[in-house]
Amino acid sequence: MEEVGFLGLGIMGKAMAINLLRHGFKVTVWNRTLSKCNELVELGASIAETPAAVVKKCNSTFAMLSDPAAALSVVFGKDGVLEEICKGKSYIDMSTVDAETSSRISEGIASKGGHFLEAPVSGSKKPAEDGQLVILAAGDKGLYEEALPAFDVMGKKSFFLGQVGNGAKMKLVVNMIMGSMMNAFSEGLSLADKSGLNPQTLLDVLDLGAIANPMFKMKGPSMIESNYPPAFPLKHQQKDMRLALALGDENALSMPVAAAANEAFKKGRSMGLGDADFSAVHEVSKDSSSKN
Repeated sequence: MEEVGFLGLGIMGKAMAINLLRHGFKVTVWNRTLSKCNELVELGASIAETPAAVVKKCNSTFAMLSDPAAALSVVFGKDGVLEEICKGKSYIDMSTVDAETSSRISEGIASKGGHFLEAPVSGSKKPAEDGQLVILAAGDKGLYEEALPAFDVMGKKSFFLGQVGNGAKMKLVVNMIMGSMMNAFSEGLSLADKSGLNPQTLLDVLDLGAIANPMFKMKGPSMIESNYPPAFPLKHQQKDMRLALALGDENALSMPVAAAANEAFKKGRSMGLGDADFSAVHEVSKDSSSKN
C-alpha cells in the first residue's frame, strides 16, 4: 500500500492525506474543488482530475466524503470509481454513511471484481491532524489487514467489526451519543449562566467528577466565549443524528433523547450555524433561554 489514492479533502480528509504523505506514502489526491489539492501537492502529492483517474493509477484508494449522497456520487457517477475499479484494486470508504449506502457501494465494487472495506472514523479535526482517529472497519478482512499500515498512520486504534454495515452502524451509535451529550452540556452551560453561576467554574467541577471527558474540556472554553471554529461541522452532526434515528426506526427502538438532540441541531442549521462547529448548538439553548 505504498502508493494510494485519496478522494475528498475536507477538514478530515485533508489531515488524513497529509499524515499519509508525511509517513512515506505516495498519494494521488482528488477533490471536487481541485484547488483544495494544492497544499497537498506542495507536500508531494499528485493530483488526478476525476475519481476514476485516481483508481486507474492506484491499486488502493481511500475516500473521506461528506455524506451518503457524495459517497454514492463519487462511486456511481460520471468519471466515478466504478469506471476503473477491477480485480486487484481496492476501495476503502472512510466516510460516515448509513449501512444501506455502504452496502450499495460494496455491491458495486464487488460487481467489478474489486475489494471493499468501510472504515468510518471516530474523531474530528485535531485527532485527524495528530493521527489519533479510531477506525471502525468492516468488510473484506484481507483488505483490512493490508490497510493496517495506513490505518496506523491515520489512527491510534483500528477495529474490525465483521460484515459491511457494522462499521457504519457503530459510527452512527458513537455520534448519536456524542450529539446527545453535547446538547446536555450546552443546556447545562446555559442553565449555570442563567442561574448566576460562573460557567468556567462548572467546567472545573465537571472535570473533577465522574462525567469528566475530553469533549467537555476541549469545547467548553470556546463555547463560553461563543466561538465555534469548525472541527466537526454542525450540519454533519445533524446528518449523523438523522441517520442514527433512521437506524433506530429500523430496529423499532425508541430514542427520545437522540430525537430531541436532533431537533436542536436542526434548529441550529435554521439559525445559519451549519458550517460552524457542532458545539454551536449551544447557541440554540442560549436562544431558548433568552426567550423565557
